[in-house]
Amino acid sequence: MLKKLSTMLGAALILTACGSQPSETTQAAASKNFGAVIDAQNAMAYDALMPQMATVDSLPAKVSGKVSEVCQKKGCWMTLVSDQPGQPEMRVTFKDYAFFMPKDLAGKHVVVDGYAYVENTPVDVLRHYAEDAGKSKEEIAAITEPKREVSFEAFGVIILD
Repeated sequence: MLKKLSTMLGAALILTACGSQPSETTQAAASKNFGAVIDAQNAMAYDALMPQMATVDSLPAKVSGKVSEVCQKKGCWMTLVSDQPGQPEMRVTFKDYAFFMPKDLAGKHVVVDGYAYVENTPVDVLRHYAEDAGKSKEEIAAITEPKREVSFEAFGVIILD
């Protein structure tokens, strides 16, 4: 009796496992999410965030923008820019260093959900970012002043295109 019950239970587990494989659509959607699973609904445009950051030090936000650059060592940060010229870029890091972005993401549009904040980035950190981005030694050495900038810590990212 126990052997028959074990056989039936094993067969049921195999059938259940085989029947629960995600569809290609589900897999494709999952591969566009990094960190916490988020959606693009109610995301503000990058251009709408920047004026708000002129009056506050920090702000929880969901923002859509275009990726300009990605860390070429690990994918541990990226920069977002506006589709409109003249706007500053915004560096995006990932909450608790929990996930990384594909290194070939430049030019794609994403939505990031998390926390925007204004910071003074020291020279050594700016040089580190430049090195991660593959800048030349001359470009890195030319960084001599800290930079006041808007940064973003994301707990979730979705690639839109």
